[in-house]
Amino acid sequence: MKVLLFSLIAGLFILIAGFRVNLQPKPWPVPDKAAKTPNPVKSSGESIAAGKALWVQHCSSCHGKTGLGDGSKAAQLKTQPEDLSTAAMQSQSDGSLFYKISEGRTDMPSFKKKLPDAEDMWDLVIYMRTLKK
Repeated sequence: MKVLLFSLIAGLFILIAGFRVNLQPKPWPVPDKAAKTPNPVKSSGESIAAGKALWVQHCSSCHGKTGLGDGSKAAQLKTQPEDLSTAAMQSQSDGSLFYKISEGRTDMPSFKKKLPDAEDMWDLVIYMRTLKK
C-alpha cells in the first residue's frame, strides 16, 4: 500500500512538473538582421494611440490590458503569454519585437496577414514600450 501511494504521489509530481515546464517560455531566437532593424516610426502621442488601439484589438485577450500575460484567453494556451512589462522584455530591441509579432510561434500567431502595414506593427512596438513596470 505504501509503495502504491508513493508511486501515485511521485507520478503526480512528475505530471505537475512536466506541465510547469511547458508553461515556461522557451528562448526565442531572432535573426541578427531583424534584431538590428531600427523602428522607422517615431514615438508620439499619435503612434502610441494607434498602437494601443491595435493592442486592444489583437493582443490584450492573451497578454492582458497592461501586458502582464493575464488576458482572458491566457489560461487556455499551452504556454503562458510573456509578461511584457519586465525588464527582460523591455530590453529587447524594437526589431526583435517586430520580428516576433510578425512571425509568431506556437500559441503566438503571426500577424503578417492581420497587420500587413508594417507601420501598424511598429506602432504596436511603440505602445509595448509604455507597458514598463
